[in-house]
Amino acid sequence: MKALHVTLEGRVQGVGFRWHTRAEARALGLKGWVRNLDDGSVEAHIQGAESAVQELLDWLRSGPSGARVDECLVKDASPAEFLGFEIR
Repeated sequence: MKALHVTLEGRVQGVGFRWHTRAEARALGLKGWVRNLDDGSVEAHIQGAESAVQELLDWLRSGPSGARVDECLVKDASPAEFLGFEIR
């Protein structure tokens, strides 16, 4: 099990970033959450099989169409109990 905390900066709000992230994460069988922050960035906790976490991380670096990711800050995180992947 791999867990990461990710912060994304750029044009990441108002482009469906959270909804697309949730859909991608669920398709990969990942658990965690994603949310907007007041400073205009998006924050996520993703966890699951290492290959699936890496696949979502690769996707997050560009995001959905209409998004522009200028910065992708990644930190290791401790796994937690989640029922699925949610938008907060």
